[in-house]
Amino acid sequence: MADTSFDLIVIGAGPGGYVAAIRGAQLGMKVAVVEREHLGGICLNWGCIPTKAMLRSSEVFHLMHRAKEFGLKADNIGYDLGAVVKRSRGIAGQLSSGIGHLMKKNKVTVFMGEATIPAKGRVSVKGEKGAQELTAKNIVLATGARARELPGLEADGDLVWTYKTALTPPRMPKKLLVIGSGAIGIEFASFYNTLGADTTVVEVMDRVLPVEDEEISAFAKKSFEKQGMKILQKAMVKKLDRSKGKVTAHIEKDGKIITQDFDTVISAVGIVGNVEGLGLGELGVKLDRTHVVTDEYCRTGVDGLYAIGDIAGAPWLAHKASHEGVMVADLIAGKPAHPVKPETIAGCTYCHPQVASVGYTEAKAKELGYDIKVGRFPFIGNGKAIALGEAEGLVKTIFDAETGELLGAHMIGAEVTEMIQGYVIGRQLETTEEDLMNTVFPHPTLSEMMHESVLDAYDRVIHM
Repeated sequence: MADTSFDLIVIGAGPGGYVAAIRGAQLGMKVAVVEREHLGGICLNWGCIPTKAMLRSSEVFHLMHRAKEFGLKADNIGYDLGAVVKRSRGIAGQLSSGIGHLMKKNKVTVFMGEATIPAKGRVSVKGEKGAQELTAKNIVLATGARARELPGLEADGDLVWTYKTALTPPRMPKKLLVIGSGAIGIEFASFYNTLGADTTVVEVMDRVLPVEDEEISAFAKKSFEKQGMKILQKAMVKKLDRSKGKVTAHIEKDGKIITQDFDTVISAVGIVGNVEGLGLGELGVKLDRTHVVTDEYCRTGVDGLYAIGDIAGAPWLAHKASHEGVMVADLIAGKPAHPVKPETIAGCTYCHPQVASVGYTEAKAKELGYDIKVGRFPFIGNGKAIALGEAEGLVKTIFDAETGELLGAHMIGAEVTEMIQGYVIGRQLETTEEDLMNTVFPHPTLSEMMHESVLDAYDRVIHM
């Protein structure tokens, strides 16, 4: 008889769940993980990782077309969509099996199946071999989220796709409609547009990438349009008429309905938490629009039950989930635990050009009553960016005029998803403008723009 009693049971093996399990095991707990589909969750199998693999293919394809600029020759440039997808799936598979290895290494017991919580401290797992009852004093919900489906715009895997079909496309779209311009929508728009799809993006808010700073959104929109994308802001897809090989979209814009034909639609209109079928209502767990309500320590109010990651609300990011997983394991083990503050978490979008940000936008800082100083530095003023052939971009920093605290940083351009970390650490260490100004940044690097942007906020910029 397999062991069924544990110190900690984690439901869901995505970047929140598997990390919580590893940290629990490191702290000497006996840990089990229940997963119904894939180790690594959406992030490794159908999200963060495979999309980056595909976007890398489109980025290389884009660069091949620019070969002449670099004094290189490339003729008959083409792509094999099947091979692009195969590479992406291979990378996802490799990482998913890596998680299996980490579970074994850390002596975490994995149960594959659907979990329910019939009572406090109990988890029932329905797997291929029937049901098993497990017990633990502590249970962590890390069940993640799935794509939101709007009535009438439901995916069918043929003409209307969610992210899953978009990652394993049955064909290359010729005329593509992307509904929603958050990170997921814009990354797919970027990928397919680069490979030659005639791409239209419809966004209900007043700008693309609506969570970003307004200046960055405006810069992104210009870049996307220059690449041939059509962007419709403050617009809504009211209905889709599907016929053989064609979708007619009814789009409301400025009070008028326009109709347009597409051969493919990708719906990326947000997510809903996977809260059904767990028995949360009976346990007395509070839900708010498909997300579990928790305190800053991810406690649900039910003794010994925690919720982390996407199921526990925004920001819906893998790194936030992982950090919460570590925090909860520390908390359960009686170690010092530090709550995750949303404004310390960077957001990264891997479209072309990349977008990255941390902290408050300019509008948010003003709304919170800060007197601010804002600095900007364009990629065109940076030697490394010009040498790379990536002179399009902007770094923007926002400071509290009174204390010099770095309130926010926003970037668009090549490799900004790697650079943002400098500002993330700066905020974590409670840096001021003076610390950043006195830091010697290496030359020639893109990171020098981070320095110049700070200098600009205080009228000391050198290269502009």
